[in-house]
Amino acid sequence: MTESLSEVRLVAWRAYIEASQRLFTRLEDDLRAASELSFADYHVLVLLAEAPGQRLRMGELAGRLVFSPSRLTYQVSSMQRRGLVTRQPCPDDGRGSEAVLTAAGLLALREAAPHHLRSVRTHLMDDLDDAEITCLTTVFTRLGQRLQGTAGAAPRES
Repeated sequence: MTESLSEVRLVAWRAYIEASQRLFTRLEDDLRAASELSFADYHVLVLLAEAPGQRLRMGELAGRLVFSPSRLTYQVSSMQRRGLVTRQPCPDDGRGSEAVLTAAGLLALREAAPHHLRSVRTHLMDDLDDAEITCLTTVFTRLGQRLQGTAGAAPRES
């Protein structure tokens, strides 16, 4: 049987869950109001804009977004209909495909970025001091690396 969390850890867990859900909702609402982009749209555009040639293999993009292949296909198809991305065969492997940023997608990202940055600052970053930012970075980098390395693995018992 799994041991219960201590009261301190339970309070931390609930504070994290509730605050992170509120933060994500607020960021998503602000982004949609300013740009008509969803958070997922924005993240796809950022990753493609930063990629060499502004293109990524669909599998790599799914991994970076933490999306299933079917969820990514749906996301990219939706963005393709709006002219933000295209989907093209991989030049070095005809079996795979790549998501490619369009000029309209880059423009949408450039127009949305200042509004999104303001929202991120307002609702998260400006309320944290340098030590808290360092702690947040340390904790979530470590957790992200561990979770990425153990995707699908059974939880560890301690």
